[in-house]
Amino acid sequence: MPPKLHFAASDAPLAQASRAELSARYGNVPVEQSDVIVALGGDGFMLQTLHSSQHLATPVYGMNRGTVGFLMNTYDEDTLVARVEAAETAVINPLRMRADCADGHSREALAINEVALLRAGSQAAKLSISVDGKLRMAELICDGALVATPAGSTAYNYSAHGPILPIGADVLAVTAIAAYRPRRWRGALLPKRAKVRITVLEPDKRPVMADADGRPAGNVLAVEVETATDIEHRVLFDPGHGLEERLIREQFV
Repeated sequence: MPPKLHFAASDAPLAQASRAELSARYGNVPVEQSDVIVALGGDGFMLQTLHSSQHLATPVYGMNRGTVGFLMNTYDEDTLVARVEAAETAVINPLRMRADCADGHSREALAINEVALLRAGSQAAKLSISVDGKLRMAELICDGALVATPAGSTAYNYSAHGPILPIGADVLAVTAIAAYRPRRWRGALLPKRAKVRITVLEPDKRPVMADADGRPAGNVLAVEVETATDIEHRVLFDPGHGLEERLIREQFV
């Protein structure tokens, strides 16, 4: 019996048109009744779909109707069921962010790609970094810093000259964004279960915001980041084109 599919699409006209065509051809059951969620859009919409469906434990198969589509499969209407049935599964744990803000409130969010701290004023941010309660860097002057998962290592992390991480690696990348001092710091690789605390120094003079996959927190004083091992996202990829292969391939272009 073929899998029951739920089609979700971004607001882009191309994605909406594809959703209508595929729904007419394969049916479109409510998401709670589906065996597989088919996400139509780009990487941003894939992240949105994973976040919105994390309570279901339903795997997500993406087809690119966006721009880059690193987390998506190529679009093909004709062989969808066979591709879904043969797909490889990548299991991704998101990051859990807790941001303590200057207004006295704390804000929590999950990030599949990365948690980033970014300067919010004209001056560079001044940060300190602790790992598992131990101070590792007393002062980092930069435009920001981020903690990235293997799944997110080819996104903002890679643009900031951070390392590409194999999807099966039990590590996180800590990467500076436009570091001024120490100028030659290349970032760090930490165990997946490490708890990272980034403290904002001189927050009044050098304001900083935090962002977890597009979920912002303003005027942060400190941010704690750790892997949410209790949450698993299942992403489906065509055989031979899984996330592991994409991460390797990306390093040779």
